[in-house]
Amino acid sequence: MSSGTTNQRSRVLVAMSGGVDSAVAAARLVDAGHDVVGVTLHLWDYPEAGAGAHGRCCAPEDQYDARRTADALGIPHFTFDRRELFAKTVVEPFVEAYLAGETPSPCAACNRGVKIRELTALADRLDAAHVATGHYARLGRADDGTPFIREGADGSKDQSYFLYATERAELERLMFPLGDSTKAEVRAEAVERRLPGATKGESQELCFVGAGAGAYASFVEERAKGRLRPGPIVDSDGRVVGGHDGVHRFTIGQRKGLGVALGKPAFVTSIDPETATVRLGDEDDLAASEARIEDIVVAPGVDLPLDARVRVRYRHEGALGRVARSSAGRERSGTIRFTTPVRAVSRGQIAVFYDGDRVLGGARIC
Repeated sequence: MSSGTTNQRSRVLVAMSGGVDSAVAAARLVDAGHDVVGVTLHLWDYPEAGAGAHGRCCAPEDQYDARRTADALGIPHFTFDRRELFAKTVVEPFVEAYLAGETPSPCAACNRGVKIRELTALADRLDAAHVATGHYARLGRADDGTPFIREGADGSKDQSYFLYATERAELERLMFPLGDSTKAEVRAEAVERRLPGATKGESQELCFVGAGAGAYASFVEERAKGRLRPGPIVDSDGRVVGGHDGVHRFTIGQRKGLGVALGKPAFVTSIDPETATVRLGDEDDLAASEARIEDIVVAPGVDLPLDARVRVRYRHEGALGRVARSSAGRERSGTIRFTTPVRAVSRGQIAVFYDGDRVLGGARIC
């Protein structure tokens, strides 16, 4: 059993989304002899329920697959309604961020404010000592026993980035049965075990946004009617080269779907929500040597300032930088100064700090 598990046989609450990862996580816990209880959080309802939604994390019909898996493993299964909390904590801030010209990280918000917190509370109600998830992440412990999040063994699937704000009390109870495995290994194991949904496809879309081009923009537009503002698209010299229907359609570094042709590659380099202005420039204009951050969270036993490898978005491998707090009175804000300029640092994204594979903390880029 991988890092983050325990040799003590005890009751473990395992999060089950109906997907392959959580199914294998639950199966491994059963094999290890734990008293396993499966829990599914009902987070969102999908008007397009069916093929378009099936297979996405937390889709309603996946609750059925989670129950089928629990039945196959011989463990109890419960579903809890957390739709109101999810809408308030994840969906509404997601919409507001795009209207403000930001690029949010809803999966980080969900893990921080909904999944880990609610699963831990439910574990207390169900007398479970531990909470297990299908995240591709690992747990480690410092010399003094302090727990911390580590990157998963499968670099292409690592999800430690989204868990940067996990609190110590939660870390003490977490288990990641898949942390030392690759996605290919997990998929093969699901097939070998003949688990329900073993061959189910995997979506890379957000669980609450539909698939396809323009899905994010359409989602925001449906929930922000009357608040969208058209504005100008300008070049690096400030000349108006086009127009748009709302800043929510753009992200820093975007090249496709701009609706303008400058005769050369153009990228979104800045978004001003106050004037609804979208500025374009060359790729060199995307390089940033510094980022301002807020809502800083550091792992137990970690202090600032520190030098770290900083990932400024989920698929970013990381860049060396120095993280420091602002002056007195603003302890939760600060700066990151990169050793080498970083491409497309975007407001609203999360910057996560690492020492090797150890998560040191993170913050929101502002």
